[in-house]
Amino acid sequence: MTSIDQKNIETAGQAAETAKSLRKLYFIRAAFSVTWVILVALLAKSSFGIACVLLVIYPAWDVMGTFLDIRTNNGSVSKTPQYINAAISIITTIAVGFALQAGVPEALMVFGVWAILTGLIQLILGLRRRKLLGGQWPMMISGGQSIIGGTSFILLAHDPTMGITNLAGYAAFGAFYYLLAAFRLGKKENHNS
Repeated sequence: MTSIDQKNIETAGQAAETAKSLRKLYFIRAAFSVTWVILVALLAKSSFGIACVLLVIYPAWDVMGTFLDIRTNNGSVSKTPQYINAAISIITTIAVGFALQAGVPEALMVFGVWAILTGLIQLILGLRRRKLLGGQWPMMISGGQSIIGGTSFILLAHDPTMGITNLAGYAAFGAFYYLLAAFRLGKKENHNS
């Protein structure tokens, strides 16, 4: 066996292990998003306080999800986008808390900026991972949709019909794309086994 063959075997093994770890993470992220959507639908209109807590929890969860993503990628690929994403989500969690003191429209604008920035990072990561892992088109579409969604949150923040419950659709689509990516990675994982 040549050193090139050995390197290809190691790369394939690493890709399969990363795909397996990401698949689990994507299922966890989808489950969180579905739970969040259900809680928003059930509680946000009846309790402004609970709605505010849910709005702060969403970007805070993204911090945890990002660090889990970093942990699943043990390869030599740069993790700079994930660290930038974590920093943006930490700042957003704090900023949403402060913005809620001014009002829901201000919090929606902060949430919109966050959705744009993290969507861009998700798009970049999907593009970087697609060659090695495949199954990343749902993450790339989700990143693009997040950019569009974030822009609409900013533009419509002061619309009287816009509220925290409008973010449930954004989170539901995120869950859908995480599930699609998890299933696609399952095919990659099974292919490399």
